[in-house]
Amino acid sequence: MCQAKSVFDVSIQDAERILEAYEHMKNIPELGRDPEELKRAALIMTLTAWETYVEDKISEEVAMQTKVLQGSQIGNFISRTLETDLKFFHTPNSKKTKDIFERFLGIDVTECWTWPGYEDQNRTRAKLNEWIKKRGDAVHRSVTDKQSSHLISKPEAEKCIKFFKSLVEVTDRALTSH
Repeated sequence: MCQAKSVFDVSIQDAERILEAYEHMKNIPELGRDPEELKRAALIMTLTAWETYVEDKISEEVAMQTKVLQGSQIGNFISRTLETDLKFFHTPNSKKTKDIFERFLGIDVTECWTWPGYEDQNRTRAKLNEWIKKRGDAVHRSVTDKQSSHLISKPEAEKCIKFFKSLVEVTDRALTSH
């Protein structure tokens, strides 16, 4: 198993633990309200785990494929270029993820994004982009109207975690077989 996937597997547990904390806290009467921010935090941690996975995976794969070039001018150029690109690589939606893997590895990883329930890559890409947008809302828009509906429900947060676990699994498999 690659290091990037191992890091993801540990990181995604943060989101799962936040949802467990939500379950415990939602029934505490002294709070006086639902701890909605914990569901948003779980969403944010899930997408953070995804972003870290993509960055680590591309770095890992490029290092492995350019191992014989390490220390050479061309090897240093590739490493510096990737390092620079990753400084500006934020919020890996489907297009950004596709672009960086194509640029450095010559593979469109989004073509392999299928699994039961997500048999169509276009649906998977669209769902990834929806989660990215929802994460942006969770980060930048605190819920000020406590009477309004929550940004994300607990079942949605659980679906999000499951989605990204599957996405990492199929991405990792595709890169391993490439």
